[in-house]
Amino acid sequence: MAEQERMIEAVLFASAEPVSLRDLEARMPHGCDAGEAMVHLRRRYEGRGVQVMKIGDAYAMRTAPDLGFLMQKETVETRKLSRAAIETLAIIAYHQPVTRAEIEEIRGVSVSRGTVDQLLELEWIRFGRRKMTPGRPITFVVTEGFLDHFGLENARDLPGLKELRAAGLLENRPPPSFGPQVGDGEDEPEATEGQSELFED
Repeated sequence: MAEQERMIEAVLFASAEPVSLRDLEARMPHGCDAGEAMVHLRRRYEGRGVQVMKIGDAYAMRTAPDLGFLMQKETVETRKLSRAAIETLAIIAYHQPVTRAEIEEIRGVSVSRGTVDQLLELEWIRFGRRKMTPGRPITFVVTEGFLDHFGLENARDLPGLKELRAAGLLENRPPPSFGPQVGDGEDEPEATEGQSELFED
């Protein structure tokens, strides 16, 4: 098992992108258990400056969140997102899978093609399943790249309304059109639960 840990550690260290257990097992000798080795490896890295983080269904080595300030001088900001892009990204993250019409209904204004294209180019959103309603509109969901950038395992780890208000990022009363958010109050079911009949694969 110690040797399997070393194999996984080597792959994760050399990979710029998160690696799934399936990909790890494909590289390792026959009979290896990447899942069990990953449990041991993650435990070994607990409390260290570098941690093995789960991102979606994959794993990656990342700087410990509390040490992120040490990397600030290394960060190069190429461009800032527009207010429209930030609002659109937030709506997709909290309401996914969501159509363009639903985004426009929540924002109260139309969404320009350039805004969506920018988010697609950044690979922070991607096309989801088509909704089984008239016109079969395409939906949008966030990507693992988005989760990786913000250090999230999945979209349910996004801060809820209570956390956003506590941080001073929202007024005490949210706009009525914004609707309930993940993390506010009781746990909500997954966005796709009970809605499978509305989408096609």
